[in-house]
Amino acid sequence: MRFRRQKNVFQDSSASSDIAFLLIIYFIVIAGFNVNKGFLMNLPAKDSSRLILRDDLLRFEMDTGGNVVYEGEVIEVSKAKTLIETAQKDNPDIAVIITIDGQAHWQNVVNFVELAQDLKIDSFSFSMKKENL
Repeated sequence: MRFRRQKNVFQDSSASSDIAFLLIIYFIVIAGFNVNKGFLMNLPAKDSSRLILRDDLLRFEMDTGGNVVYEGEVIEVSKAKTLIETAQKDNPDIAVIITIDGQAHWQNVVNFVELAQDLKIDSFSFSMKKENL
């Protein structure tokens, strides 16, 4: 009685190791192209109990047109920058809050967030305006 030998797909183990090596190289190269284009902000820890006094708040609003509003007056972003810088000099623990209208253009919001990031604001918060129903 004759036995038939089954053919092994990978007779030489070097072929499978070559494929594994190439796949590893491929994934390493692809991982290098993954660029994060977001912005980094230090967020407080969940169990943080930091208190912020009302005097330490600097409140801004953004209307539907993307205009920055401070104390009911529409101001330029450069004036907002000056206000924040002055407040930071007087009080390093200043917290900047911006309330954004849902119809505001996203680029205006990003510009204001970048401004806060450039000024190295430690406490920065933004929220959407609640619509009146």
